[in-house]
Amino acid sequence: MEDTVKQGVRPAPVTEAVLAEPLSRDSGRLADCRFGREDIALVRHEVSARLREAGLAGDRLHGFILAVNEVVTNVVLHAGGAGRLLLWVSGGSAWCSVTDSGPGIPTRFLASPEVPEAFEVGGRGIWLAYQLCDEVTVATGPIGTTIGLRISIATPVDTSSQ
Repeated sequence: MEDTVKQGVRPAPVTEAVLAEPLSRDSGRLADCRFGREDIALVRHEVSARLREAGLAGDRLHGFILAVNEVVTNVVLHAGGAGRLLLWVSGGSAWCSVTDSGPGIPTRFLASPEVPEAFEVGGRGIWLAYQLCDEVTVATGPIGTTIGLRISIATPVDTSSQ
């Protein structure tokens, strides 16, 4: 019997844990959840709590939470209203990937984002992520998008006064 895969169809993400349930710290995984419009605040608070426990603090913590919130909000507003968030720690960094099943990001929005105009409505989410994270990756296509965010847990050393 031949296995066939339909082009353009991917199975729905499988949620291995609900945000309120602890995940194994041995794996470095902090959260794995599906979310929708009504879950944005819950996701933001849970990501904050898990990252604090992992050692991220101060402005870097708040900036990373803001970046995650912007990406999650973009999924809800522009990519079908629901997605999946994975949060983990590896190699001294906190990582977050947010995946949706939307139509993909149009090519004109894939270039490195420029500073949004002062009175422009919207268009700041991905730009903010680039400003606040150490690394941002985008994989997009007609069956969905995954945005990856990374920030070093250790505070960068200030070498300007040395």
